[in-house]
Amino acid sequence: MNRRHFTKNALFAGAAVLGHPPSLVAVRTEAAPPFVTKFSPEFGIFKGLAPTDPVDEIKWGYDQGFRAWESTGLKFKTVAEQERISKTVQQLGMQFGQFVGTLTFKDITFAGRDASLREGVLTDVRASVEIAKRMNTNLIHNVLGVSDTRLPWDFQTANAIDLLKRIADIYEPHGLVMVMESMNHRVDHPNMFLHTIPQAYALAKAVGRPSVKVLFDFYHVQVQEGHLLATLDYAWDEIAYIQVGDTPGRKEPTSGEINYPNVLKHLYNKGYRGFVGMEHGLSKPGKEGAQAALQAYRSIDVR
Repeated sequence: MNRRHFTKNALFAGAAVLGHPPSLVAVRTEAAPPFVTKFSPEFGIFKGLAPTDPVDEIKWGYDQGFRAWESTGLKFKTVAEQERISKTVQQLGMQFGQFVGTLTFKDITFAGRDASLREGVLTDVRASVEIAKRMNTNLIHNVLGVSDTRLPWDFQTANAIDLLKRIADIYEPHGLVMVMESMNHRVDHPNMFLHTIPQAYALAKAVGRPSVKVLFDFYHVQVQEGHLLATLDYAWDEIAYIQVGDTPGRKEPTSGEINYPNVLKHLYNKGYRGFVGMEHGLSKPGKEGAQAALQAYRSIDVR
């Protein structure tokens, strides 16, 4: 670590001690080596170990070796806070990954024909363009809403394809990419329209635009369908984003049944150098759980 970076870290550590309770501050004398994998933490995932201020948390993450960040709830932060976060990420030479542009777990948005609901999605999508520019990212995660049990499945699919094409028309002039995530029916989200990778793959193929791709969340795929690597390989040409979490429980890697060292090696060998979003809880509470998760990521990183 060069002298300039050491001085910056030392000053940050001192400020953190003054600004936060000692129990929430991890004072470091030396930064950890960068991860090979582009692991992308979410705010609050290391609660009890990292500072609570978003900017300080990102700086702490940098010193742990992370070179990327993501935030599902970014759109709910103020513009000033978004700008503050983006400035920090860019000053550190990090990259910002996905944020959610439109989200509902109760409305029939993509699968239905309700004009007001669909226009609401497009309003969210237009707003997400400005957020993406602010954050210097080109990846936006849009959730496809719930299914319509009164409507034949093929009609729902046609409705979703139509709305996805309209989103592509909005995103493509700005070089943006929408990613859509399949969410399992078996445990967490029984009513969501998009719930399998083959379904997401078929939608992306039907839209046929570079601005509509698939988010492959290993947790959801393992719960819903399994066959992780074979499924990943088949859908590979439409996958633009990866997220991780272990089963059962959606906790940190190594806490459950998924062989994450093999998974990450497989991704690396296929040439994937993109974001690996850390979207999960912790298997242990408090500082102990955050430290265990940090160690788990060290243990599964590509070597």
